[in-house]
Amino acid sequence: MPETTQPDVHPKVLWLARLEYRFHSWRERRARRRGLQPTVTPFPGYAGVDWVRVLGRVLIVPPVRERTSGEYASVRGWRSFAAVPVGFAQVSITVAGVTHDVVADRGGVIDTVIAGRLDPGWQTLTMSVEGGEPVETRVFVVGPDVRFGVVSDIDDTVMVTTIPRPLLAAWNSFVVDEHARQPVPGMAVLMERLVRDKPGTPVIYLSTGAWNIAPTLIRFLRRHLFPPGAMLLTDWGPTHDRWFRSGKDHKLSNLRRLATEFPQVKWLLIGDDGQHDDELYTTFTSEKPDSVVGVAIRRLSPAEAVLAGGRTVVNDHTAAAVPWVTDSDGAGLVERLEEVGVLEP
Repeated sequence: MPETTQPDVHPKVLWLARLEYRFHSWRERRARRRGLQPTVTPFPGYAGVDWVRVLGRVLIVPPVRERTSGEYASVRGWRSFAAVPVGFAQVSITVAGVTHDVVADRGGVIDTVIAGRLDPGWQTLTMSVEGGEPVETRVFVVGPDVRFGVVSDIDDTVMVTTIPRPLLAAWNSFVVDEHARQPVPGMAVLMERLVRDKPGTPVIYLSTGAWNIAPTLIRFLRRHLFPPGAMLLTDWGPTHDRWFRSGKDHKLSNLRRLATEFPQVKWLLIGDDGQHDDELYTTFTSEKPDSVVGVAIRRLSPAEAVLAGGRTVVNDHTAAAVPWVTDSDGAGLVERLEEVGVLEP
């Protein structure tokens, strides 16, 4: 079982990180005085044969208005950031009938590995905080006989966001209604084809986006018929030793972790040429060639490349020793993957 890491409650932290924590603590006290209580917002995780990586966040969430039909109204991005994170919250997680107590990190994020044996495929477990009502979440259990998996970026790979441009990124994250976000043409068909052709395939959505927008992304993927998968995002803001978190480090460390956790799985890496995916996948594939079956890079249009701040393309992939394809949309990538044998025609 992978090593379980619990957050250090008293780390040596940058002064800005301490200031951020104090600010959120003040917001938490105000919210509690108003009668609001914390809850766990679960995120899809993944698991091996005898362990589970559980993901979620403890938040005090402002009420969301409902439509008369009972469905929640459209949510603009800023509402995702209005929730109050509850740092170092005590969380109970029940896996296969056994309850484990864990501690969220300074930002309320739960990212922990727990012992538990579950059957392959999607399985359900529960999480609760402060004795509240348990909340169900799902994890995808990778069977011991699975040899193929998919890791996909989100921004400009499955969803049109032009996220690298700061002002436009802020507009997309904080202002745009979630129903206004558009999928990249053909990518849902590509992803569904990969899962359908190889039953039991784990899908990991790996992005530099903030955990705050995870519920929005999950609804977006479901609405546009992308296959469900684990969600690996990051927490914006300062860390214990940096002013800003490194998105590149986040992606590369999780790729390395997946290679260690599932040494028998060869991953198809899907990304775009506007967010360092080409460079990152080149680095990882050079390090772990036995863990990669191929790389598919979505090529941004000239207009998208300008908005994204240019391209980050590595022209020489000879060191990777795996099929490396590129095209402008999902339909084109399907054809290229068929040509190199990753997909069957």
